[in-house]
Amino acid sequence: MATQARSIASLTISFGLVAIPVKLYSATVSSERIYFNLLRQKDGSRVKQQYVAVNDGKLVERDEMVKGYEFAKDQYVMFSPEELKALEDATSHAIDIGQFVPLESVDPLYFDGTYYLAPDKGGAKPYTLLTTALRKARLCAVGRWISRGKEHIVVIRPIEDGLALHQLHFKAEVRDLKDLGIEAAPVSEPELKLAHQLIEHLAAKHFDPNDYADEHRARVQAAIQKKVEGKE
Repeated sequence: MATQARSIASLTISFGLVAIPVKLYSATVSSERIYFNLLRQKDGSRVKQQYVAVNDGKLVERDEMVKGYEFAKDQYVMFSPEELKALEDATSHAIDIGQFVPLESVDPLYFDGTYYLAPDKGGAKPYTLLTTALRKARLCAVGRWISRGKEHIVVIRPIEDGLALHQLHFKAEVRDLKDLGIEAAPVSEPELKLAHQLIEHLAAKHFDPNDYADEHRARVQAAIQKKVEGKE
C-alpha cells in the first residue's frame, strides 16, 4: 500500500504580481535504497564513528569541534557555529522567477535534485494556469530559491498535470569538459555509417523508465532474503 506523501515545505512561486502558494515534495523515494550498517564480525555488534585529532591521536567530542577553512597546506581559519550562521542566507519561502526559457536549453549536466510542487490552499487555479501556460508555450521557469542557508538556481517545468522543480548547479560547480584534454580521433565514412546503423537499430521514440529495472537491487535483496531465511 502506497504511503501518503508528506510535504517538505510551503513555498510561493513569485513572478511579477503573481504569487502561487505551493507545497514542496520529494520526487524520489529514499526507502527504496538498500543500506548496510557496519558491524563487528565476531558478534554482529553495531560500531559507531569517532573523531580523532590528527596532532595527538586523541578522541574529540562533538562539543569540542568547530569548522575551519584550509587556506594553505595544513593552515586553517576557524569559524564558530554563530559565525557560520551569520554568513548563511536566510531561508526564503519564495521562489523568485526571473525568466522563462525552453527546457532543452538547460543542459542536464546542471541538474542536481528533483522535487514535485503541488498547489497549496488557495493556489489551485493559478497553479493550473501556470502549468497549462508553460506546457502550451513549451517553456520552463528559471528562478532562485534560498533553502537551508544556500542559494539555488531552480527550474520549474510542467510534468503530467503538475509541476516539477529541479535544483541546478551553479556554473562554477560544473567542471569544464576541456579539463579532460579529450582529443578527437579521425573516423572514416564506413565507420560512421556502421555506427549510425547500430544507433538506428536500438533507437526508440522516447525514453520509458519502465524498460529499466534495478537488477542490482533485486540481486542484493535476494541475497539478503537468503541470509534472513538461513539458507546461507
